[in-house]
Amino acid sequence: MPTIGVAIPVPDPYGTQLREKRADFGDPMAETVPSHVTLIPPTEVADDQLDGVCAALERASATLPPFPMRLRGTGTFRPVSPVVFVAVSQGISYTEMLAKCVRKALHSPDPEFPFHPHVTVAHNLDDASLDRAYDELNDFECRFTVSEFALYHHEDGSGWVPQRSFPLGRE
Repeated sequence: MPTIGVAIPVPDPYGTQLREKRADFGDPMAETVPSHVTLIPPTEVADDQLDGVCAALERASATLPPFPMRLRGTGTFRPVSPVVFVAVSQGISYTEMLAKCVRKALHSPDPEFPFHPHVTVAHNLDDASLDRAYDELNDFECRFTVSEFALYHHEDGSGWVPQRSFPLGRE
């Protein structure tokens, strides 16, 4: 069964900058994971359900207008999880509402942990590398308009590959 994910892509040049930093910190996932804000974590979906998934995502995308997003500073999920991230500091409520709409459209379960919009920049690395990521990106800041989200498929060797975008606010 294919594995999908649904996320807000971080546009360039910011997405590429964060991905390059992730690689610089030694995170091998930088090669296969584009910079993004997750809406739905990896989920297995049967091939014959993909058209229905796309239709549901189209309906979900119509529920909210484009919105501003600001990424600023770093945070971490340590000690619960060895993750350092760039924080979403504007657009949190819209992102939470969008994630809820997407979960509802796909009949996905509620997340295991409370939903916390973020962009992962280091994952499963040693403490020194996680500390370095936290410190070096502490002053990172960018702003952009979220006008769409994307459906990704996980492909062996390539990682997470965008398949289709869903513009916000279209009926």
